Amino acid sequence: MSISRQSSESGRPTPAVGWRTVDIVVAAVIAVAFGAVFQVWNLAWAAASPAFVAFPPLQGLMYGVWMIPGVVVPRPGAALLGEAIAASASALFGAQWGLLTVGYGLAQGAAAELIFAFGLYRRWGLPSAILAAAAAGAAATLLDVAVYYAEWSPAWQLAYAALVIPSSAAIGGIGSWLLVRSLAQTGVLSGFASGREQREV
Repeated sequence: MSISRQSSESGRPTPAVGWRTVDIVVAAVIAVAFGAVFQVWNLAWAAASPAFVAFPPLQGLMYGVWMIPGVVVPRPGAALLGEAIAASASALFGAQWGLLTVGYGLAQGAAAELIFAFGLYRRWGLPSAILAAAAAGAAATLLDVAVYYAEWSPAWQLAYAALVIPSSAAIGGIGSWLLVRSLAQTGVLSGFASGREQREV
């Protein structure tokens, strides 16, 4: 089965955006794997918290890891699916935030989804990965400020946002791009725009 179709206007390949069974399985496996990574990072976050007691917003620099599953696979619904499954797995593995973790996954996935939707899921590269991860980080920041840090001063809240969003862009965006470059060599992501574009570079 071809993984792209020819554009009737330009003759250039246009990536397919539908889902195959193997795509769902691959996306789910990646998300569950990141659920385990999330739980390790949850514990690291808790362990590191005392180091930031003088200026808690600075811990936002650690945030970006939680954005990766929503950026790796740009297919319709994949960002939402990836973050939701990873967050659910993390909750099942014992995340200290319980079911609220799933809510965060849904919010982060939806934010990344919007960025990919603007591109009609047809291109995946470093700029779109960075923007999607940054959007996911912005969504997480809004939730954090509303749920956990409402008592912080506006200056602290803004500082937190100014650290979480770049962390998300760098770790979640650039990190995802580097991860895809590695996975593309194995052929695992060959059915996705991300994997195809990395193989073409």
